[in-house]
Amino acid sequence: MKFSHCGLVVAALSLSSAFAQAQGSPVVITATRLPTRVNDVVAEVTLIDRATIERAQGRTLSELLAQQAGLQFSSNGGLGKFSSVFMRGLEARHTLLLVDGVAVGSATVGTPSLDNIPLAIIDRIEIVRGPLSSVYGSGAVGGVIQVFTRTGAMGLQPNASVTVGSHRHGQAVAGVAAGEGAYDAAVQVQHTETRGISATNERVPFGSYNPDNDGWRQNSGTLRLGWALSPRWRVEALALKSQGTTQLDDGPGADARAELSNQILLLAARGQVMAGWGMRLSVSNAVDRYDTLSSASAFASLGATEGRQRTLSWENSFDTPIGALLALAERQHQGVSRPGTSYVVSDRDIDGLALGLNGKQGAHSWQASVRNDHNSQFGGKTTGALGYGYALSPAWRLGASLGTSFVAPSFNQLYYPGFGTPTLLPEQGRHAELSARWTAGEHSLRAAWFSNHYRGFITSGPQPVNLPRAESDGVTLSYEGQWQDLAVAASIDHVDPRNASVGNSNFDKQLPRRAKDSARLNLRQQWGLLSVGALLNLASHRYDDSANKSRLGGYGTLDLQADYALAREWTLGARLNNLSDKRFETALGYNQPGRELFVSLRYEPPR
Repeated sequence: MKFSHCGLVVAALSLSSAFAQAQGSPVVITATRLPTRVNDVVAEVTLIDRATIERAQGRTLSELLAQQAGLQFSSNGGLGKFSSVFMRGLEARHTLLLVDGVAVGSATVGTPSLDNIPLAIIDRIEIVRGPLSSVYGSGAVGGVIQVFTRTGAMGLQPNASVTVGSHRHGQAVAGVAAGEGAYDAAVQVQHTETRGISATNERVPFGSYNPDNDGWRQNSGTLRLGWALSPRWRVEALALKSQGTTQLDDGPGADARAELSNQILLLAARGQVMAGWGMRLSVSNAVDRYDTLSSASAFASLGATEGRQRTLSWENSFDTPIGALLALAERQHQGVSRPGTSYVVSDRDIDGLALGLNGKQGAHSWQASVRNDHNSQFGGKTTGALGYGYALSPAWRLGASLGTSFVAPSFNQLYYPGFGTPTLLPEQGRHAELSARWTAGEHSLRAAWFSNHYRGFITSGPQPVNLPRAESDGVTLSYEGQWQDLAVAASIDHVDPRNASVGNSNFDKQLPRRAKDSARLNLRQQWGLLSVGALLNLASHRYDDSANKSRLGGYGTLDLQADYALAREWTLGARLNNLSDKRFETALGYNQPGRELFVSLRYEPPR
């Protein structure tokens, strides 16, 4: 396997989580929508805890995710700029982003809203790879990323931090978790500001180059409330708002700026109807807004483009002799608006019904799910998945899964004036995976082979069309272990995302902005009150276009990080990103930050 311009191959692994295997298998929710231990899930699951997030100073959510096995990213220039995450070589629109169970994405472009979710408000992240349309519907084609915000706790638990760094970066964070009796609450706020770098260089298409610095200013906050109505029932509410102003490059002659805004409102009740029967009822509203304030481009429309998703969900779980049964009914309304010429169709309704089964007996474990979604634009679509795991011994476990998926075209792909194709049809996928996992004490090794085949694959760019076929096959090898006071994690990925439409001019070409080979190595050494870490990321070359004529070179970056416990509540942290000041692009003509230094002071009493 060759890494262009990197000159070496490393068996490396992203540090999935500080939830160590030695502490027992943690419980996750995202894989099945029911609490399930990681060791009992057939799919490949990653957990990222708060300590790992705190050590990612200066990084975006997309960059943090791309430090995990099987994930890559592309970015248009740093903090606050448009970015994409590709899971197992699939499209960015093939990954569903949830925040506390609420889908957060742009209904207009159909991709997750990663750019305006600050790390400071996140408590933990769950990543599940593999088709989950049969659990979550359209969008969960390649997997699901779920972000969990901070929750209330008994007593009074404050937290605060300040960070300063390169390019006049400054961030202030404060929050408190509290609770007494039947009530609990959590509040978290943050402000981030940076002068930034120039988002573009001379290679950027369409004459968008402007050599000025492109800054980012963001304010965000979350409020979570909980009320235990009884020992069996609980009501929860969430309010989240994140608003940022970003400077862009779309040509010389004007300081192009846009305002990004994301809002979530969630009300949920969950509890036990009777022994063996659990229920959760939730209603949510998510708003994704992009407001172009100024532009140098004659083609840009000033004003706000907005997407709204309202969801009503009713989940029931039943204990049965063959496992936990999930029965789900869900209704979602999507609506969009834009300045100037409106969309031909600006809203749609999606009604979903799903059944899932999650069980274990002796050495055997299984997951099965089926879902039907009726889309007011495209009619009914049924998807299903089946997974099976077998423990050969206490150390060895094998897994296999099959699944189908679909994803509906976004409103932009269908109706954006001069851009969309109203005749587009949903993509449909078939997926397979085989895996082997070895766990012994504080060491874990996993190998996975996966295959993703699509019919009606939607091309990128203006006037998209449905290609007959596209494929993305690959393998992932990963290791995680503890050697006394040294934590080691490594992964290596090979993926082959390609146009598989025989007769098409781009047949067998690599799909844009994804590298075939990537690897990560994460080391963390503890010396008393001091911990020191290093993260190496490697990626082979990629292409920016479907014809593979615009080549983006491979790259390698090394980040260093250190924490020193000044006291039980106080921690001083420092991070040096991109030590070698490597210049590279993940999108043609868009710069990535060079060497950057960040220093932070954190206050948080241990729980």
